[in-house]
Amino acid sequence: MATVYFDEATRIFASGQAPAVDHLTLDIPEGEFLVLVGPSGCGKSTTLRMLAGLEAVNGGRILIDGHDQKGVRGRDRDVAMVFQSYALYPNMTAGENMAFALTNAKVAKDEIQKRVAEAARILELEPLIDRKPGQLSGGQRQRVAMGRAIVRNPKVFCMDEPLSNLDAKLRVSTRSEIAALQRRLGITTVYVTHDQVEAMTMGHRVAVLRDGRLQQVGTPQDLYDNPVNTFVAAFIGSPSITLIESPVHDGVASVHGASVPLNRALLAGATDSVVVGLRPEAWRLVDAGTQNAVDLRVDLVESLGSESFIYGVPVDHSAAGAGRPADDADVIGLGGGSRGQRITVHAGKKVRPGVGDVVRIACDPDEVHLFAADTGERLTA
Repeated sequence: MATVYFDEATRIFASGQAPAVDHLTLDIPEGEFLVLVGPSGCGKSTTLRMLAGLEAVNGGRILIDGHDQKGVRGRDRDVAMVFQSYALYPNMTAGENMAFALTNAKVAKDEIQKRVAEAARILELEPLIDRKPGQLSGGQRQRVAMGRAIVRNPKVFCMDEPLSNLDAKLRVSTRSEIAALQRRLGITTVYVTHDQVEAMTMGHRVAVLRDGRLQQVGTPQDLYDNPVNTFVAAFIGSPSITLIESPVHDGVASVHGASVPLNRALLAGATDSVVVGLRPEAWRLVDAGTQNAVDLRVDLVESLGSESFIYGVPVDHSAAGAGRPADDADVIGLGGGSRGQRITVHAGKKVRPGVGDVVRIACDPDEVHLFAADTGERLTA
């Protein structure tokens, strides 16, 4: 196990271009499972490759156990990489693939056999040890790739979207296996994914990147409950948060005609408008005659068995609107949030309105997230 520290680490691929990783400072304690998450092109895989020694560091430093890795070759860093594409040798058996790095390092045969057998036992690969990759399923190949990393007894695991080639059901089971394996081995792990569900369910902490810059790092629950800006709020959480820009009058925001009292302590220094963030669970279905609520025309119902989500567009009851879907000028998609007019409501498993039906919803003021309209930064007291 080892500590990892990114100290203003920067990677620039070509002169004059924006950095792929821009002054990243990140402290990863010994034994932590840290997930790097963000949209495509945000720099998360480049960050991982810099740690593994596969990409140069153009500025700043990367330290492993307090030692600067500048000039240290990837093969000498004691970092094991698990790639998205498995990268198994098709002419070798599963056991030979796992042993390959140890064989190259001229480790004693008895020690190689011992490590491979232990990795196969941990990953439940013992019956498959003599099969070649072409005879294995995607999940089994991924476990072989994991085994190849485990037998090295590295200080750090680097995993670059290792589940992206698996089907949905296998992804769920394999990610739980990886998380359990990391807890058992206690090896410091940096895991890259674009899937925020993976990030929320696997990591001790999650680091959100955007355009090469670190936006926020914290526990999954902290990122969900206290996003630092609209980008993090929109990226973390599924279904996504609804972001609505609203004028503020006397400490009250207007959300499609419904008045939402705001925490006045958060409004100090704010302009005359804010961005109101409402996650699906912030809404509740109410009776048709309920005051201070919003009518929502349903356009999709996702029934997941134990719960359901209602997607719809607010109805404009003004004289100009005459019952049509509301103008979408005040519902915004900052950083990938709710786009157009659509609002998402978390409902019980037995609630299934039909497409085209109108339901009435109200929001809980205690569940409101507030952001500055001009910068997208979270408003704090």
